[in-house]
Amino acid sequence: MLTVGDKFPSFDLTSVPGGPEGLNGKFVQISDSSDAGKWKIVFFWPKDFTFVCPTEIVAFGKLAKDFADRDAVVYGVSIDSEFVHLNWRLHHEDLKKLEIPMLSDIKRELSESLGVIAAGPGVALRATFIVDPQGIIRHVSVNDLSVGRNPQEVLRVLDGLQSDELCPCNWKQGDDFLKV
Repeated sequence: MLTVGDKFPSFDLTSVPGGPEGLNGKFVQISDSSDAGKWKIVFFWPKDFTFVCPTEIVAFGKLAKDFADRDAVVYGVSIDSEFVHLNWRLHHEDLKKLEIPMLSDIKRELSESLGVIAAGPGVALRATFIVDPQGIIRHVSVNDLSVGRNPQEVLRVLDGLQSDELCPCNWKQGDDFLKV
């Protein structure tokens, strides 16, 4: 699996856009060069139409403005097709209001290049990457398929990374940094 300090791989994936435009059936290509100069939060979930996944996706979506305020974009990715993503958005009440794009990695190219495919079921693990504006991975976390993530923690880690300071355990924006 790629890790901190590695270059995030190139990709070009079809997505269901966030916001109301994501409900109209028009798909958008998103690549590693999209949103150039911004921090990127790229998180993977195993499959659409499951139970834990929408809780995470909705929670990341609710923080979209907070991430945007930090000059970051959020991309959600699974191995399902853009048509499955669209159908899920259209039929899941909470996903209808989703403000982030859902990227389709149906060929598993990005998931495999990152090393986040679960060997047994062949789906993506719950992996989260924070990528800096130069395309370097600065944070990675991976959960087992059964355990959802905390997007607030991802936001906290982004704050710490962007501070370029020493941040103690449980540090949050506004707290003191460590002094050497």
